[in-house]
Amino acid sequence: MLVRKLNGSERYDANLISVFCFHERISDPEARRAEIEKQTVEDWGAFDEDGALMARVINHRFEFYIDGTKVKAGGIGAVSTLPEYRESGAIKQIFQKLLKEAYENGEVVSTLFPFNHAFYRKQGYEVVTFQNNYELNPGLLGDYKFSGKVIRWNPGESVEEYLEIYNTFIKAFNFSMPRTAQQMAEHMKVDRLYQDRKFSYLLKEDGENVAYLTFTDIRNNPAAILHVEECAWINAKGFRAILAFLGRFTADYGMIQLPLPFGIDLLRILRSPRAYEIHKTSRFDFMVRAINVPKLLEVMKKPKDCDFVIRVYDESIEENNGVWRVTNDSVESYQGTEQPDIAVNQRELACLATGCLSVTEAKLLPGVVVANKEEMLSRVFREKMIFVGEHF
Repeated sequence: MLVRKLNGSERYDANLISVFCFHERISDPEARRAEIEKQTVEDWGAFDEDGALMARVINHRFEFYIDGTKVKAGGIGAVSTLPEYRESGAIKQIFQKLLKEAYENGEVVSTLFPFNHAFYRKQGYEVVTFQNNYELNPGLLGDYKFSGKVIRWNPGESVEEYLEIYNTFIKAFNFSMPRTAQQMAEHMKVDRLYQDRKFSYLLKEDGENVAYLTFTDIRNNPAAILHVEECAWINAKGFRAILAFLGRFTADYGMIQLPLPFGIDLLRILRSPRAYEIHKTSRFDFMVRAINVPKLLEVMKKPKDCDFVIRVYDESIEENNGVWRVTNDSVESYQGTEQPDIAVNQRELACLATGCLSVTEAKLLPGVVVANKEEMLSRVFREKMIFVGEHF
């Protein structure tokens, strides 16, 4: 089996593999051939001994915020193998080369949206809860008032004010990705405003942009649903403005679907005598992997008294196997003979360092050993807010 990056017409062949495996229906697959063949995304393929393309994986390169610092990151997508080549180990071999190159290219973490958690755990990825979804009657928001200005966006208008709010908002969240104006426009794009019924609103108070939200209208339900696709705010006034604006729709919708980033729990914020009527679910169809353990330990924020020794295991990236002493301002290879304060697989470390897993929870996992300094480690590896705004 040969594994390498794809070029030219190979990209088109790989695209057809994904079209087949993801059960897409395309009337004219040739129509986008030229566009696909010119793409520069990092596309990997596995070939059989006769030179036939068996499987492909794309590694999208991004920059994510981790504790307020931008880091190089990867987003795995288009993982697909033709049925006749499944169980051949093609994807595993692609990942072996892809992950090593990701390390060499300076990536700190790699992420993906899984179709199967167990499948990607074999490649070193672990589950992250990244979003809480709330369903509630708009009448529950009646106590929130907003006297500012509400401006509806129309297709073709500038998205710069929305973009400014978004890029300010996301800095507080791990795994968030800065956007360009073009990317923001794609999120707000609507082809047929009153048929698609997708609307975006800017909320202003005292002349200041404080929040925005984009929502769609679901009418195939007897109660009618207002589904918020995305919202962002720059301060507490902006968050309350969103709730107050949604509360105006009591005559239009029987239910609001509101997604919020992990770490912001509406049930702990909303003051309503009927809060028990709110239905909450969590999304955990997102996984993370550490690509460069020392860099991840270096970039994460740590308390001033931070000083511990950690042992990390990694089955695929040899450079991540080691023992490090971590202080507030340094991460150094450790040569001592004492038992490390904590020993983990890179999967658990990726979740601990990015605030998706607590030390108390980690101790319940097989293979995690906390030998010393548990109180300090609990302050080092603390819960953090997560926002994932892009799909790949």
